[in-house]
Amino acid sequence: MRVQIYQINHNRDIHDMKFMSLKDGEVVDPSTYDEVFNAEIEESDLEAIYTRFNTEGHPLHRGHSLSVSDVVVMQDKAYICQSVGFKEIPFNVSQTQKPDNLMRVVYVEPNKPAYEAEVEHSLRGEQRAVKGLIEPVYIENDGTCLICNEEAKLEGMDGNRRFGSSIIAGPFFVVGLTEDDFRSLTDSEVMRYMDRFKEPEQISQEEVQGDMGFTIITGM
Repeated sequence: MRVQIYQINHNRDIHDMKFMSLKDGEVVDPSTYDEVFNAEIEESDLEAIYTRFNTEGHPLHRGHSLSVSDVVVMQDKAYICQSVGFKEIPFNVSQTQKPDNLMRVVYVEPNKPAYEAEVEHSLRGEQRAVKGLIEPVYIENDGTCLICNEEAKLEGMDGNRRFGSSIIAGPFFVVGLTEDDFRSLTDSEVMRYMDRFKEPEQISQEEVQGDMGFTIITGM
């Protein structure tokens, strides 16, 4: 399920609403909120989402742990986190803000279909997205690049997708390339890689460990 999470930006919080429950008669001002998460997760229950974002979190989450005053949007409905439970509210997401340095990517997790997402274009954001040190895998004559965790196999991460004659373990994302930097994917590139990685692959841990020490061959 696609879920978005929004958190109040302290610099725009003139009414000191951050971490405060919404009282009867009060309304939420979406313009004080930043989008901190927009991705696919398995959880579809608000309490399960709350638990996840206070325990394991998610590699694409850019904010703090889910707290009072945060807003969760799913299936076109918005819910504000209260001191006890959640409350459905009107919430215009078009009035919220998000960082300018986000790249449009195709994000791929083990045992899940690929989906379109955004990754913060910074070393910290890119490392967070793959849960560790980044390793670029260049796709020849394609203008795109696969970014994975260079230590995923050593850390025992699950096998994700077969790529050439090797295996990619752990989460990875596909991004575009300029002459000297990463860039957002185009519409056609998103469609191509959504299709390429739409089906999860069953890869045993034995296969992952057996692939250690081999160089990943670029190309599809």
